[in-house]
Order: sequence, then structure tokens, then C-alpha cells
Amino acid sequence: MIELNKKTDRKGKIMLGNFSYKNGTKLYFGNNSLNFLNEELKNYGKNVQLIYGGGSIKKNGIYDSVIEILKAGGKNIIEDSGVMPNPTVEKLYEGVKIARENNVDLLLAVGGGSCIDYAKAVSVSINCKDDPWQKYFIKYEEPDCKIVPVGCVLTMVGTGSEMNGGSVITNHKENLKIGHVFNEDVMPKFSILNPDFTLSLPKKQMVSGIYDAFNHICEQYFSGTDDNTSDYIAEGLMKSLIHSSLVALSDPNNYEARSNIMWSATWALNTLIAKGKSTDWMVHMLGQAVGAYTDATHGLTLSAVSLPYYRLIMPYGLQKFKRFAINVWSVNPDNKTDEEIANEGLIRMEEWMKKLGLTLNIKELGATEDMIEGLIEATFILNGGYKVLTKDDVRKIFKESM
Repeated sequence: MIELNKKTDRKGKIMLGNFSYKNGTKLYFGNNSLNFLNEELKNYGKNVQLIYGGGSIKKNGIYDSVIEILKAGGKNIIEDSGVMPNPTVEKLYEGVKIARENNVDLLLAVGGGSCIDYAKAVSVSINCKDDPWQKYFIKYEEPDCKIVPVGCVLTMVGTGSEMNGGSVITNHKENLKIGHVFNEDVMPKFSILNPDFTLSLPKKQMVSGIYDAFNHICEQYFSGTDDNTSDYIAEGLMKSLIHSSLVALSDPNNYEARSNIMWSATWALNTLIAKGKSTDWMVHMLGQAVGAYTDATHGLTLSAVSLPYYRLIMPYGLQKFKRFAINVWSVNPDNKTDEEIANEGLIRMEEWMKKLGLTLNIKELGATEDMIEGLIEATFILNGGYKVLTKDDVRKIFKESM
């Protein structure tokens, strides 16, 4: 297991309450938002590296629209396609090579979080003299070179990568999937969010993104015991996601529901609700270990390990889980113990997850019993939540997730 430590003050307590906040990403939201791409392109040089995935944007027409705007703006288009759902270190090296050979001025990611994560990793690596995997994802160093700017056209919601500095890269040879949250200089300079672009997503991708966003909120919510404004915002975002997810499940073309899901997912991880919080992130560490071994969809790795993890830590953060049950899931607290209230909240959460059709065990994602020891070693241990996990805790969670 890999242990990471958070900064502490001289008394050994997590430093809370004092923070700075800046988010430099400019957002264009709505069904006409792509019209603003040309205005943004005027701010950058001629060479644009167009980053996208497996070709779905060519089927739904988004590719043609973006190409038309790029050409009208006089841009030289360098295509970088084939970004996989869990972008690999090999793909990162390929993208850096493309960018260097073409002296790119802007990285334009058209797709979901994987494309945007990949674009950010490329952006900090183009002018980097060191191996980016070692520098950014093993040593967690910050860029000390010129960063090539990133813009994005979002087509799948969930990661919040459109308004944060996060980038997750997978190294299959080392069985590691690691995220690095870069500073605001690496955040996309602009992001275009059109809910219509998400309507053609298959159900599996839609619900995976919804749970990814929901879990981002949980990771920040389940920490701390103070009366924190961030927690009130988090509860509102969770309630919005729960409601809109069920509407979108029954009516996939409901623009209002898709709009609310997209907007909630962005705010779930644009650093706002982390302010004044220690934050947890252990579900992500567990899920990313599974993803490194199985290459499974990110949101589904999170859903598969969440409930065993939350049941394990609940006694250590009982009052927050009680609050979660009452304020998010509308559990009636009358004549119930705190433990009963908290448990009912997790039961209702599980019922919602089942309604969405989320994966609730890692075996369905391709994990096997003989992988467990490797999964334990690939899990980064963080100390921001209610309990610092032991190796036996991690083993128990993975076994209960099978």
C-alpha cells in the first residue's frame, strides 16, 4: 500500500478554515454554447491539437461542427484521436510527440473526462524535460515548464475535469492508475457545456457519469465534524443529482434533467465544496486500483466499492452519516438510534444505485480473488477521512466488494 500525508499544523491537526480560491476556467453553458468556440479560438495561435476518443463524435455530428468552426477560424488542425476511457501512459507519450512535432498552441479536447484528463497531462508534458509519468504521477511534482493551454467541448458528464486541474493516467505495466490534481494554471482555459451533446450517450455511460459525480461530492462531504457551508452546498448538489438521475433514467431525452446533471457534475469537483474540508478520496483510491487491474469504467469501479467502504467507516463518522441520511435521503429520525438512521441512509443510497443499474461488485468488472493482494498494494492510503485504513481494512473492503 502507498501512503500519502496531508499538510498539518504544529498541533498535528488538519489545516482548515484558511484557504484561497481561484477557478480560471470560463464556462459556456447551454444548447447554443458551441457558438462561442470561435470567440475563444481568437485568443490562441494557429496550431490546434484536436483530441477525441473512439469516434462517437463523428457519428453524432459534433466532430463536423467543431471542424467547421476551426477551419472558419483559420486554424491548422492536428488530430489526436483514440483516447481510451482510461488514458494510458503510452497514449500520453504519443500525444506529447504529436504536440512537439506540430508546435501546437492549443489542446482542444472534445469528449468526456478521459479526453480532458489526457489533454491536461499532455499540456504539462510538452515542454517537460523529465519523464512525465515519473515527475507528475509518481513524484507528484508540479510543472516547472511552459504549459500549453487546454480548452474543451464536453460530451459526457461525471468527472468535473472541465473545471479542475485533475488528470488521471493508467500504467498497466505497473498496475497503477494515478491522479494528479494540478494547480489552476493547468485548468482548462474555457469549457463548452451543451447538455444536448450528452443525449446520445448509452445508459451505462450516463449512469456511470452520474455516480462519478455523486461520489465526488461524497468524498468531500464525509470528512470533518464542524458546521461547514461546503457541506450544505454538497447536500443540495446530491439531492439535485438524485432527482435528475431518476428523471433522465425514465426519460433519457429530458433536457432539463440532463442540464441539471451536467451542471451538478461540474460543481461537484471544481474545488469549491472542498474548501474548509480535509476531504476523504478513499473510494477513488480503491476504485482506481480496480481500474488499473481491470480497465473497467471509472464510475462503475467507484460504485462497486463504495458501500463496503462506507459501512466500514460509518461508526467513525456516525454523526455525518446520520446527517446524510436525514438531509439527503429524507430518513425520518423519530424513534431510531443514530446507528439505525445512518444505516437507513446507506440502504436508500443502495436502492437508488440499483435503480440506476450501477455495478455493485468488482467481480462483474473483471476482478478475481487472486487479484486482491495486488489490489491492496495498488491502493493509495489517504488520511483525510474518518478512519485511516489498514491493510486488513482494505482487504475486507475488496472481499466484500467481490
